[in-house]
Amino acid sequence: MADNEESTTSAATWAGTHVFGAQAIHTPRTLAEAQQLISDSPRIRALGTRHSFNDIADSPGVLVSLVDLEPGIEIDETGIEPTVTVTGGTTYGVLAAELESRGFALHNMGSLPHISVAGAISTATHGSGNRNGNLATAVRALEVIGVDGEITTVRAGDPAFEGSVVALGLLGVTARVTLAIEPSFQVRQDIYSDLPWSAVLERFDEISGCGYSVSLFTNWLGDTVQRMWLKTRLADGDPGELPDELFGGRLEVIPQRSPAGEFLDNTTLQGGIPGPWSERLPHFRFDATPSNGDEIQTEFLISRADAAAALEALRPLGPLIEPALLITELRTVAADELWMSTAYQRDSLCIHFTWKNLPAEVAAIIPLIEAALERFSPRAHWGKVFTLDAATVRARYDNLDDFAALVASRDPENKFGNAYSATVLGS
Repeated sequence: MADNEESTTSAATWAGTHVFGAQAIHTPRTLAEAQQLISDSPRIRALGTRHSFNDIADSPGVLVSLVDLEPGIEIDETGIEPTVTVTGGTTYGVLAAELESRGFALHNMGSLPHISVAGAISTATHGSGNRNGNLATAVRALEVIGVDGEITTVRAGDPAFEGSVVALGLLGVTARVTLAIEPSFQVRQDIYSDLPWSAVLERFDEISGCGYSVSLFTNWLGDTVQRMWLKTRLADGDPGELPDELFGGRLEVIPQRSPAGEFLDNTTLQGGIPGPWSERLPHFRFDATPSNGDEIQTEFLISRADAAAALEALRPLGPLIEPALLITELRTVAADELWMSTAYQRDSLCIHFTWKNLPAEVAAIIPLIEAALERFSPRAHWGKVFTLDAATVRARYDNLDDFAALVASRDPENKFGNAYSATVLGS
């Protein structure tokens, strides 16, 4: 076996929730090698940094990962807006550090800087903020290796661009991505504890909009939400000293409290200490194991306008949820126009569950959560665990027929398809 090919006998996703059934995992060292491999393979799919919790990235053939390609980071300041172009397998941590060193920033970051750029945008992975679009909304161009190994560039404004960004790996392997960037900015991160549920339900929009990025963490028990992480963009005006009490929660002076475990020292710096966006917008440090590491994840996105009603519907399930739960995070993301985005045309509340690695218990509770949220038409995060049936999933996306036609035109032999796409998308 060549040194750029990995057996899939025990290869699994990041937290071990899915063992790959593909015949092999290839990690080419050059773009030309990747193109040849894709051209020669009858069935193949892209694999990023493996931060998924279902079989979305698996293949009945082989997998190809571009994580070993050089980032090739190129900044262009000549256009209407500055952009950066980077290889798809590059992590956000690597990209963010380089951008910050050169005085630039991304508009948003996910909780984990460990994830690959192409993997994150292809699944509509998001950061947080009432006015911030998900990571895919920064895309201005994609260079995609198609079925014949040739590269096609799709740019903003091109026909079907909105269907090509959050593409679930079904249009090819993303070789390079061009993203909008902006001047670097500073962020401070503060924690408030024990916000009354009454305040959260009555003033949700005000709470979720009180900072550049706001996250609420709860175990669903009791009368309070355990913590609010408030990330303030200082370029918008330094708030100075924050109040000791906000929305009924108290300002914490003890930093480094991980949402997935009280004693995990893996979070970005808190306590109101200003720092670069690249070291404050993510929840977890790039040099540490993110989250808990031994977990299952589930997430549903609903309209932010339904936040209070949806949270009220879930709260009675607290005693059933809590035994299997590490933590729930509530955060928001702005609407976009990307066909298969979970935030398509609706400002959204993201209800995220980080579960203990208890598959049977988690499998029992997820359908109850889905049933409680059903009247709010929840969209499940593409890379996380859910049990919504295929017809229900398809009904949540107005452009699914257009997307299926786009996939068929680019990949008529289903080279990039897998069991996930066949059952969930019907393609």
